[in-house]
Amino acid sequence: MPSVEVKSLANKKVGSLDLRDDVFAVPPNQHVLWEAVNHYLASLRRGTHQTKTRGEVKGSGRKLWRQKGTGRARVGSIRSPLWRHGGTVHGPQPRDYSYRLPRKILLGALRVALSAKFADQKLLVVDKLELENHKTKDLRQTLDRLGVDRSLLIVEGNGNQNLERASRNLAGIKLVPTHTLHAYHVLSHDRILFSQAAVEKLQNAIAPRRTP
Repeated sequence: MPSVEVKSLANKKVGSLDLRDDVFAVPPNQHVLWEAVNHYLASLRRGTHQTKTRGEVKGSGRKLWRQKGTGRARVGSIRSPLWRHGGTVHGPQPRDYSYRLPRKILLGALRVALSAKFADQKLLVVDKLELENHKTKDLRQTLDRLGVDRSLLIVEGNGNQNLERASRNLAGIKLVPTHTLHAYHVLSHDRILFSQAAVEKLQNAIAPRRTP
């Protein structure tokens, strides 16, 4: 069973925590990660692109010249897609790019991502994430004591207002509640910081259910 040191915000060891094998010791699976990342990025797309069809571009609907006898190609409208400034055929229209992905795949990808971070020793656990104030400068000093010099994902439960306010102005620092954690969040940051309560709650929530 894997275990991790539990430290205080002063970077002093205060204990250790046993982690679940089925959450933090899962074999790599690149395909599951690919599916989860694509699903997350698709949900972020706004899908507001639009081109104008022949019914939407500016121009008269009058037939430009008579059908026969001119020696020229027949044409019915200046808004034809064949003409300059005409409409666009089969162009992009507003749409929703999000799609449903089975929950088992999402949770499996999250377990694979967490296992990779643990194997790379990029996972930090502190006994509690209680800050004395909401100043960004004080949080930055705390992270420096913990040895965080690159991007960091902080996973904590809801209701920690001091942490929310102190972290939102720090570049490369993202705070995510335990119930919204996604594999994309884990992969897009160098290290992960958990409170002990958060990691215990998370691993019990995403552990695979075994049928009797």
